Amino acid sequence: MKSKPSAQKASRKFLLGTKREMSQVFNEDGSVTPVTILKISPMTVTGLRAVEKNGYKAVQVGFGERRPKNINKAQQGQFGKLGSFRYVKEFRIAADTDVKAAVGDKVEATTFAVGDKVAVSGVSKGKGFQGVVKRHGFHGGPRSHGQKHSEREPGSISGGLRTTLRSGVRMAGRMGGDRITVKNLKVAAIDTAAGTITVSGAIPGRRGTLVEIRG
Repeated sequence: MKSKPSAQKASRKFLLGTKREMSQVFNEDGSVTPVTILKISPMTVTGLRAVEKNGYKAVQVGFGERRPKNINKAQQGQFGKLGSFRYVKEFRIAADTDVKAAVGDKVEATTFAVGDKVAVSGVSKGKGFQGVVKRHGFHGGPRSHGQKHSEREPGSISGGLRTTLRSGVRMAGRMGGDRITVKNLKVAAIDTAAGTITVSGAIPGRRGTLVEIRG
């Protein structure tokens, strides 16, 4: 549960949430838009970073709940009475942005409005070790001329032992579990009572995956 500055572009709006499920909404013209419902609970500002002191400008927030006994003493001392958080993240903000938040403030879903364009980042589903057909979309070998056992083989990977191996060859390997950012999504709905935000399109991860929403 270490706090890491986000490597993404500086943001002016941000939220943390968990992926709940996918659904669809009907527009006024009768068309259907696929959407993803994200569960949003209030975030608590746990720290502020300043250029003069830390070399960059950021807001540290805590999200989710965790048993106090499972949090190390250093973070217990830092958070104090703010709470016991499951996730702690830092969001970099533009240097010219005036930060009105203070330690202990709550960040609600109303930070965004319907129609806002957002970028959502999350960790994709892990699929384990996969072959080239599933991992890269290879077609496999031919099904004729005695090649009945090469349907899912990658084919040649070099010119032989006396030649230099080609670099960057797509091969079988571990698939999934990568941080993926989907940009230009729109906020379709905000339900403050249920604590959810609905965004257009699909986002990476399984149900319960932690996602970052930036605007």
